[in-house]
Amino acid sequence: MSIAKTSRPTKERKEKDPRRAQLEAKLVNPVSLTLFFIILVVSIVIGFVLDKTTEVQDWVVAVVIIGGSLIGLYFMFALKIADQWEKAIVLRLGRFRGLKGPGLFWMVPIIDRISAWIDHRVMVTPFTAERTLTKDTVPVDVDAVLFWLVWDAEKAALEVEDYQAAISWAAQTALREIIGKMDLSDILVGREKMDADLQRIIDARTTPWGITVQSVEIRDVVIPEALEDAMSRQAQAERERQARIILGESEKQIAESFRQASLAYVDNPTALHLRAMNMLFEGLQERGALIIVPSSAVDTMNLGGLAGLTALAQNAQTMIPKTDSDSPTPEDEK
Repeated sequence: MSIAKTSRPTKERKEKDPRRAQLEAKLVNPVSLTLFFIILVVSIVIGFVLDKTTEVQDWVVAVVIIGGSLIGLYFMFALKIADQWEKAIVLRLGRFRGLKGPGLFWMVPIIDRISAWIDHRVMVTPFTAERTLTKDTVPVDVDAVLFWLVWDAEKAALEVEDYQAAISWAAQTALREIIGKMDLSDILVGREKMDADLQRIIDARTTPWGITVQSVEIRDVVIPEALEDAMSRQAQAERERQARIILGESEKQIAESFRQASLAYVDNPTALHLRAMNMLFEGLQERGALIIVPSSAVDTMNLGGLAGLTALAQNAQTMIPKTDSDSPTPEDEK
């Protein structure tokens, strides 16, 4: 059975971690930034007014402006907003403090920090197993989709380093395990059972991480081209065999119908002769028709005598001499 490469390309390592990018994007929100500028402007205005209207020293004005700036910075980094589908993991001095959100919440800068933002929406993770051997040693490529969600944000953040990557690898290894236990025919026709088994295995692995698997769906199963051609020829041969079997059954039914019909003529030769004459009549109606009658039928149904009488009647008509009335007159010749 083939083994997937666990090492990531150098290019992917150099790219920024999505979780770190998310933390940087949510470091400052529009509300806290607006409060910072408002407090900064107010402190500057107060310092300017004090400097112009009172005889305070310059260091007092500087303290007012710096103090206002520090208060503004506190609001900018202490005020956080979590979306409706998010939970923030807050750590205080490295220890878990609690879950915050959704909505507006406060934290103490420097002492508190947000280690992760957990999304509680249903997530979609595509995964694949390439050139994996089935139970009957056939290499196949299987593509599947995993639907899952986080039901315990604390476990997802504290029990596993990167729960999204972990669930992806867990799904891929489970898929390879299922493929190795099934024959190719079972994989092709038993996708529902395969989906249920994958969901059960992956859910058992991810439950300790606070993650539940809603469903797993197999998108595509790709087999080698040579095997696909062989299976196509096999299917065509099977269809031809079924067609021949159906044709044979039809012949048996027709023969049985003829046998039952023949029982009606066993004790009634007159009816048999009438039926034979009717068949000959229907055949002779076609122009240029050639009728082949078995010799046995000629003997049993006296078709030879009928044919002879018909031929004698035609010869008699041709041998009748023409009368004087039929001969042309001199006037007719003129």
